[in-house]
Amino acid sequence: MVGLCSTPNPGALLEEDVEEGDSSSASSMSSTGTLVPRENYQTAVSAAVWSEYFDEELYLRDSARAATYHVYITAPRTTTKDPLFVCHHGAGSSGLSFARTCMRIREGLPEAGVMSVEARNHGSVVLDAKGQISHDYSLDALADDLYAMICLTQAKLQWQSLPNVVLLGHSLGGAVVTRLACRPSLGRQLIGYAVIDVVEGSAMDALKSMKTYLASRPASFASVEEAIDWHVRSRTIRNPASAGISTPPLLRETPSGRWVWATDLISTQPFWEDWFAGMSANFLSGRAAKLLLLAGTDRLDKELMIGQMQGKFQLQVFPEAGHFVHEDVPEKLADIMLEFCKRNDRSLLVLPPKVSDLLAQGKKI
Repeated sequence: MVGLCSTPNPGALLEEDVEEGDSSSASSMSSTGTLVPRENYQTAVSAAVWSEYFDEELYLRDSARAATYHVYITAPRTTTKDPLFVCHHGAGSSGLSFARTCMRIREGLPEAGVMSVEARNHGSVVLDAKGQISHDYSLDALADDLYAMICLTQAKLQWQSLPNVVLLGHSLGGAVVTRLACRPSLGRQLIGYAVIDVVEGSAMDALKSMKTYLASRPASFASVEEAIDWHVRSRTIRNPASAGISTPPLLRETPSGRWVWATDLISTQPFWEDWFAGMSANFLSGRAAKLLLLAGTDRLDKELMIGQMQGKFQLQVFPEAGHFVHEDVPEKLADIMLEFCKRNDRSLLVLPPKVSDLLAQGKKI
């Protein structure tokens, strides 16, 4: 069992919640003392949305890292035997993309905790050495952020030890959780990690058309409802119920009343290859249990095909889903995650009685 996470200067942690349900805050961004997520704009998220799926919305401040992290969480019943599922979204997405998946996980295993984080400039904010918003989207920086969010949450909720952790990441988030899983940071508390619809080969190929895809998206919307409708009609998200939850935090309202994308994905372009280069080898090299969740087997590259034939990871395919598997079929994906957790978390195993105990009870063997 591990104790408190090891963070840079843990005495400097400043956990400060914005009033629950207040998803918009104005900030000068001039210092860490005034640092708040979602810079100077009103998003469409309301407490009526997130509170249906999570118990708490936390803004976790870390003065040592000049950061304010945004997470949604329902804590596990205990940290000694109940697992915590930690979810990381893809580029341009948000923590609420996992809302329905997390709800189903809790329905299947009520004692478990669920936590969905938001990356820098997707709801969380990190400042650079000059006090400006950091645009370092390197994979190592994002993995550092994820680990810091786990540690800050532990400190905020006063957990004496980390629960057993299952990492779940979609697209870029899959690369982030893989990088963290390859580190010793979580130690024996890491049960396993799961990656949703991203493998190195197909991801690197897709980068060639990424700028074209981003340019093809509408630049703005007249309303949040119009944006939700676009996601469904374009089949970006195939489940209207999921789109209604995950789309609002992707937008910000301009002074003219139009709604535009909250995250500038073009600014992440210098890091695109860094995100996925070597991912297949990293995925296979982690010591914890591994799960790959794909929308189609055509996404497998050669290295993963070999690894799959050697039984190095579990593969689950959802042919009815698109890229956002966790939004298109959240219940099916959650059920697979529960099975994965129960199979690999020793604290959840129900072992058969010992023969000696049965004999002592006078039972015939």
